[in-house]
Amino acid sequence: MKTLDYLNLNENKAAGVVTALSQLLADFQVHYTNLRGFHWNIKGHGFFVLHEKFESMYDDAAAKVDEIAERILTLGGVPTNKFSEYLKVANVKEVSDVTCGSEAVDHILDTYKHFIAEERKLIELADEAGDVVTADLLTGYLKEQEKMVWMLVAFSTKTCAK
Repeated sequence: MKTLDYLNLNENKAAGVVTALSQLLADFQVHYTNLRGFHWNIKGHGFFVLHEKFESMYDDAAAKVDEIAERILTLGGVPTNKFSEYLKVANVKEVSDVTCGSEAVDHILDTYKHFIAEERKLIELADEAGDVVTADLLTGYLKEQEKMVWMLVAFSTKTCAK
């Protein structure tokens, strides 16, 4: 007996969603690790603000890693749990030795750009499979990420008093 037997989803279509979710899981795991490095190594102007923000961001990424892995299991897949395997397939690349706040924010914005594009594709794939739960999960991620992009761009913008 399989969980998928009770979900009224096509097994082949669900398998495609699982494959895409597995890719997203690998990307989020690398993103999580990058955020930890930014949190630990940030220096200079904005340290207090960014140190705290990066912590909340990696806590959020950790929660998403768990949600994605559990969704993979729900759809009949098995989530990878080896970092060596994530690194083989992740599109988000490891970043190290970043101590400058603006450089860290630029990396995060690039990662969000990637996530937003991939999650939009995955939502379409989930919709085609009739998997409204995965689509809803990712729509929530998009809402949070779009707001975070706006906030990070606002934070990074140089303004002059007139």
